[in-house]
Amino acid sequence: MAVFLLLARAVAAWLVDTLAPPTCAACDARLAGRAVFCPSCAHAVVPAGVHPAGALPVVAFALFGGPVAEALRRFKYAGRGDLAGPLGHLARRAVRAAGLVADVVVPVPLHPARLAERGYNQAALLAAEVARELGAPLEARGLGRTRHTAHQARLDRAARLTNVEGAFRVRAPARVRGRRVVLVDDVATTGATLAACRDALLAAGARSVTALVVARTEQGMDHEEEER
Repeated sequence: MAVFLLLARAVAAWLVDTLAPPTCAACDARLAGRAVFCPSCAHAVVPAGVHPAGALPVVAFALFGGPVAEALRRFKYAGRGDLAGPLGHLARRAVRAAGLVADVVVPVPLHPARLAERGYNQAALLAAEVARELGAPLEARGLGRTRHTAHQARLDRAARLTNVEGAFRVRAPARVRGRRVVLVDDVATTGATLAACRDALLAAGARSVTALVVARTEQGMDHEEEER
C-alpha cells in the first residue's frame, strides 16, 4: 500500500508538471524543478532571519524587495492565490531556520469586507503551510477584527499604531490560553498590526507569541504592503 501511494503521488506530480509547468513566482519564467524563483530572481533574494519588533520577535524568510516583493504583490493583489504553496514553502524554510516550536498557529485576520473583496486571506493560506511544518493545529479564525481599520499604507508610523490598537480580539481564548502561538502574516513593516494581534493573544492568556512572515522591510522603512 505504501509503495502504491508513493507511485500515485509521483504520477500526480508528473501530471501537474506536464500540464501546468512550474513558473517563477516573481517573473513567470519556466522552472526546471520545484523551486520558487528562477535563478535570476533567486539571486536577488536577501535573507532576513529574526528581527525584534519591540517586544515581539519577528521571523522572516527575506527582506522585502525585488522578486519577493513582486511575488507577494501578485499573491495579495492580483488574485494569485495559487502562490500560497510556493510562498508557504518560503515560510516553512524560515520556520526550520529559526527552529520555531508552537502549540498553535494563528493568522492575522482580514476584515470581512476585504475578505469578500479578495476572496481569500493571504495570511491564513500561509498559516496553513506553517502549521503543517510545525505539526501544530491551525486556528484559522482564532483572531477576529473588531472594526474596519483604515489602510495602513496611508498613515505615518504613529498613526498606524493608533489605527490598529484594540482592533483585534481572540474568538476562543481557551484555544490559546497557556500556549505558544506562532502568528502568521505575509509582510511586516512597522510591526503595528502584528503587535496589536500579539496584545490580543497575550491578553487572552497565550504563553508567548512569535510572529512569522515571508518578508519584512528593513528597520525604519515603511511600505505599502502592510495595507491589508
